[in-house]
Amino acid sequence: MTIDDGARLRAACARRAAVQAHIRGFFAARGVLEVETPVLSVAANPEPNIEPFVTAFGGHVAHGPRARWLRPSPEFALKRLLAAGVGDCYELGRVFRNGEAGRRHNPEFTMLEWYRVGWDYQRLAQETIELVRELARAGGREVEVVTCTYRELFERELGLDPLLAPVERLREALGAVRVDPTGLERDDWLDLLMSHRLQPRFAPERITLVRDFPATQAALARIRDDAVPVAERFELYLGGEELANGYQELTAAGEQRARFVRDNARRRARGQSEVPLDEALLAALPQLPPCAGVALGVERLLMWLAGSDDIADVLTFAFARA
Repeated sequence: MTIDDGARLRAACARRAAVQAHIRGFFAARGVLEVETPVLSVAANPEPNIEPFVTAFGGHVAHGPRARWLRPSPEFALKRLLAAGVGDCYELGRVFRNGEAGRRHNPEFTMLEWYRVGWDYQRLAQETIELVRELARAGGREVEVVTCTYRELFERELGLDPLLAPVERLREALGAVRVDPTGLERDDWLDLLMSHRLQPRFAPERITLVRDFPATQAALARIRDDAVPVAERFELYLGGEELANGYQELTAAGEQRARFVRDNARRRARGQSEVPLDEALLAALPQLPPCAGVALGVERLLMWLAGSDDIADVLTFAFARA
C-alpha cells in the first residue's frame, strides 16, 4: 500500500465517520432510539430481486435450524421491536445481498433504516429529505427538492401512464435501450424505464422524491384503494441514484403472508431457491402499530458526497479485496 492509498483510505474513513456521527445526532435530537438487531436469522426475505446469503450453524440443534440467513436489511427484526412497543427506532448497520457486485454495488454494505410510529409515509418522506439535505450541507453542497407521484413522473417525461399502459407500450418507450425480453414481466419493464430513461434525467444537485408506486410494487407497503390502486411507498433519488425507499407499513399478517408466498412462487419460476418465511415477523404484525419506515443506502450517499461513481472509493476494502 502506498502513501497515497493510505491518505485516500483515511479520507474515506473520515467522511464515513462524519456522516454516521451526523446521522446519530439527527435522531438523538428527535428522540429516535438506536437499536441493534441480529445479522443472522432463521428466515429470509423472499423478494425475487434480492438474493440472500445463507450459512450453516454448527452448534447443537437445540438452538434452532442450522440454516441461517444473512439479513438483506434489518426490516423484519425492527418491526418485531415496534410490535413489542419499543417505539420510534433506527438501526445503522451492515447488510448483505448475494451477487450484487460492481461499480455501484457491494455484497456487503451499510444501511440506515428507521421507523416512526403514528406517522404516515408522506410525513416520513419529508423527514428523509431533511436528513439528506442536512448531510449534503455538512458536505458543502446544496440540493433542490422536486416531488411528484410515480404516475406524474412517467406521464411528464415519457408521455405514458405507468399504471394502465400495455406492456407493448412500455417496451416501445425504452427506445434505443435493448434488453433480452425473456421472462420479463410488467414491473421489470417499468423498472427498466426508471433506471434507463428517467433516472439519467435527474439533475445531479437535486433530490427527486417519487411517491405512490404501482400496487404490484408494494413489497411490504400498504395499498391504497384509489380508482387505480397504488402502493403507499416513496423513493428518494439523490442525483440519478436511488438513495432511500420508504413505506406506509402493512400490518395485515394474512396479506403479508400471501405476498411472501407469491414471491416464493416467482422465485421457483425463475429457477431460484425458495426461502423460509419469517414466522416471527408474521406473528408480530397484528401488534404492529400504525407506522411508516424507510431504508437508506449509506454508500450511495457517500459516493454522491465524494463525487464518485465507484463504490470502491467509499469502502475500506471492496468485495474483491475483502
